[in-house]
Amino acid sequence: MENNLMAKHGGLSDGGVGLTGETLKLTELRGGLEMLFSDQRQHKLAIPAHDKDGKPVTIAYLIDYLCQYVMKDNRKELFVLDEHIRPGILVLINDADWELEGEESYEIQGNDNILFVSTLHGG
Repeated sequence: MENNLMAKHGGLSDGGVGLTGETLKLTELRGGLEMLFSDQRQHKLAIPAHDKDGKPVTIAYLIDYLCQYVMKDNRKELFVLDEHIRPGILVLINDADWELEGEESYEIQGNDNILFVSTLHGG
């Protein structure tokens, strides 16, 4: 599935090795999602400013990147479902709901703070 996701969004401009580009201010994972990412809540990422087709990278690209290169857990279906962020995960871009910013099509800026929060908890 990851290969399909990466192909859909233009892939990484340099194959994922020695990524260069803008550094995101911060990507945060809360509500249990951090367990999928080596129990780290905060990730400072360097991703290309543009994909291999020259288009600005988007949240969809970031989600693919996180799954492909940052997530160490094999249970990717807890983060993505049918090539989209899983229902029950709140995404905030600079403290604003991503629905107000264009969701997956939002073009990432270098100093963005992206927060992923699972709103579903067992009980």
